[in-house]
Amino acid sequence: MMLKSRLLFVLMIFPLLAAAEDVEIDGLFLDNSKSRQGHEFAYQFSLLWQEMPNTQGINVQITEQIVPRAGTKLTLLMNHKVIYVTHLGRRRSPIKDKVEQAIFILIDAMAKAQLSQQSPDMAESGW
Repeated sequence: MMLKSRLLFVLMIFPLLAAAEDVEIDGLFLDNSKSRQGHEFAYQFSLLWQEMPNTQGINVQITEQIVPRAGTKLTLLMNHKVIYVTHLGRRRSPIKDKVEQAIFILIDAMAKAQLSQQSPDMAESGW
């Protein structure tokens, strides 16, 4: 009886273990925006982020700090490093240009990160 229950347990767990190996997460995008403009920026940015190739191992986070009477400050982080900061006023302003600027800066930062990983001669210290 105990042998049958162990065999049944193993047979039930084995497909779960095999499925766990197949799961891959390419790139992670976290949205920590709070305001309407912050959500709009993050939404438009996420549409462009979905189309980007080679994002495995890249974590991107948008954080927002609301500044009273001045608007909001959006920060874009890639792997916990600040790569882009922008300020949005209190009134609705066109966000598309700022999103495009942020995505181009992100692409440049991703290229620099991959170059530094591939080339051991180009150490961060410069030696």
